[in-house]
Amino acid sequence: MAEDSSRAFVKDVKRIVIKVGTAVVTRNDGRLALGRLGALCEQIKELNSQGYEIILVSSGAVGLGRQRLRYRRLVNSSFADLQKPQVELDGKACAAVGQNSLMALYDTLFSELDISSAQLLVTDSDFRDRDFRKQLNETVKSLLSLKVIPIFNENDAVSTRKAPYEDSSGIFWDNDSLAALLALELKADLLVLLSDVEGLYSGPPSDPKSKLIHTYVKEKHQGEITFGDKSRVGRGGMTAKVKAAVNAAYAGIPVVITSGSAPENIIRVLQGQRIGTLFHQDAHLWEPTKEVGAREMAVAARDSSRRLQALSSQERKKILLDIADALEANEKLITVENEADVAAAQQAGYEKSLISRLALKPGKIASLAKSIRVLANMEDPIGRVLKKTQLADGLILEKTSSPLGVLLIVFESRPDALVQIASLAIRSGNGLLLKGGKEAKRSNAILHKVITEAIPDIVGGKVIGLVTSRDEIPDLLKLDDVIDLVIPRGSNKLVSQIKSSTKIPVLGHADGICHVYVDKSANMDMAKRVVLDAKIDYPAACNAMETLLVHKDLVTNGALNELIVDLRIQGVTLYGGPRASLLLNIPQARSFHHEYNSMECTVEIVDDVAAAIDHIHHHGSAHTDCIITEDQETAEIFLHQVDSAAVFHNASTRFCDGARFGLGAEVGISTSRIHARGPVGVEGLLTTRWILKGSGQVVDGDKGVTYTHKDIPINS
Repeated sequence: MAEDSSRAFVKDVKRIVIKVGTAVVTRNDGRLALGRLGALCEQIKELNSQGYEIILVSSGAVGLGRQRLRYRRLVNSSFADLQKPQVELDGKACAAVGQNSLMALYDTLFSELDISSAQLLVTDSDFRDRDFRKQLNETVKSLLSLKVIPIFNENDAVSTRKAPYEDSSGIFWDNDSLAALLALELKADLLVLLSDVEGLYSGPPSDPKSKLIHTYVKEKHQGEITFGDKSRVGRGGMTAKVKAAVNAAYAGIPVVITSGSAPENIIRVLQGQRIGTLFHQDAHLWEPTKEVGAREMAVAARDSSRRLQALSSQERKKILLDIADALEANEKLITVENEADVAAAQQAGYEKSLISRLALKPGKIASLAKSIRVLANMEDPIGRVLKKTQLADGLILEKTSSPLGVLLIVFESRPDALVQIASLAIRSGNGLLLKGGKEAKRSNAILHKVITEAIPDIVGGKVIGLVTSRDEIPDLLKLDDVIDLVIPRGSNKLVSQIKSSTKIPVLGHADGICHVYVDKSANMDMAKRVVLDAKIDYPAACNAMETLLVHKDLVTNGALNELIVDLRIQGVTLYGGPRASLLLNIPQARSFHHEYNSMECTVEIVDDVAAAIDHIHHHGSAHTDCIITEDQETAEIFLHQVDSAAVFHNASTRFCDGARFGLGAEVGISTSRIHARGPVGVEGLLTTRWILKGSGQVVDGDKGVTYTHKDIPINS
């Protein structure tokens, strides 16, 4: 697990106070939890051997003593005695008996690990004595120098506290506050409070809506948290722990509340892992700036986009050129963050196809910068006059290109998509909200930072908003009055979920099930090149071939076998339709409607071009489909009858790409039939506006207007 930046303080930790709660020491039935205690002692042994100074504060004596005395009383009571009302056992007697048993157990466990331990019992009144405090420090210092583990507990047996389970008026009032006091008195570098839950939650841990708070910020959380019940045993529970943790943290001692049941949690804390809840006096500095709400972010993007549209064509061009320069200047930093994402994805066990899309390979930043410069040097798409009409004498109507407004793009895996989309949005004058996948979190964050810092203040970086929380998406999808278009780039599941969750128009494709049909008249050398490129150039892309359709005549003349052999040599795993699987002795495909995104594909044999077209219409996704044939008439049939966003003749499906189409970049590929289809570049992000120029004309029931409706040259 990666080290969290807020956990960097662990590098300077040497002396640690560890407080073990009663709920950790004992089981639900009141008996000692020997397994947990053994694991705890093993952790302390490991830390001791690494040079850490460990001071233990252990609860559990009263509960353990009560359990033992109850058992003794039961054994020694007559039947008649048991019929009498039972008097509650004296707490101080329980403490005395339990402390003896608890320390005997610790001594045994530590002795097995070749560690010595020492018992130190203290009372609230002891700390009022300055000489006592001085002696305490000297004794602990001596014990730690000898690698002995000091084990503290309040001496409840002789405590003068009037109500030891409720009175919180003293210097300390339970073992949580004692641990905090000792951490300060003994100048510890860290206080760890072990509990029976993972840490501090926003509500009762049993409530599924409660969330673990990784870093406690007093100003934010003290009024928001609803505490659950007091601990099932002991005095405090989470309320007491938080109070003690806040006191220690704001006095300069970092505190972590975490589970005493999870294996090696203390070691994991000291490795800098994001375990439990951290309390630190600088926590408010680590807390991210208050997240902008969904509506606020969308409105800011719209306002900034209007300022962007108001700039001259040259000013918008310069912004893009500055972004290209900034990306190249920060390539090393971007690569570091991207490599961290890739490493985390590999460690998490993500599929190879996702990791392939996630990685910014060498030369990718330079390629992206080049694409942005191409986009910058294209004709300005905003405000172009598309049509000019004379409605009447002196009344001229112009149909002009205009930005859509605010776009919400939800994409998975590919951080390069963020760069392409952002550059297209700026070129087309649109505001933009981006939500990338969590697997590319660091890459997206650094790319967004580099791009927005290159945008001048006159527009503002808010023209491109980066949505960091998945929880924001449902709120954004409700903003049909502010957001004009949603473009999802990702899995079928993602696209389907978004389409069913919003009234905002959605542009995109759910699947990229692309076909290559090799006709009987195909040039086989060409067919091999095209088929191999369509499959292996970039198998994870949505425009990669997923199904190979072959004319039946190529079976008998051996051409099919040549194609199959070439694919297998390149490492492609083949699955067959009913005809191909039987003939080629390959596993049958689970479904013809399947996008592999990997070095796998489906093969099927068809009777003719009509059968190939029928197969594509039944099982395809209307993305990109190709025919390889030397028969021009057959090619024309395929090109005009296949109802897909892109249809090719004798060319790899991999050409279906915004940059390759000369669009500069693409915001995505659309398989819908409304607005834009295929690779969506700048023009797909534009709509139209009507501009009417007159000289005082009025309608007045059309009495005084003679309509000519005459088309006139655009440049006139």
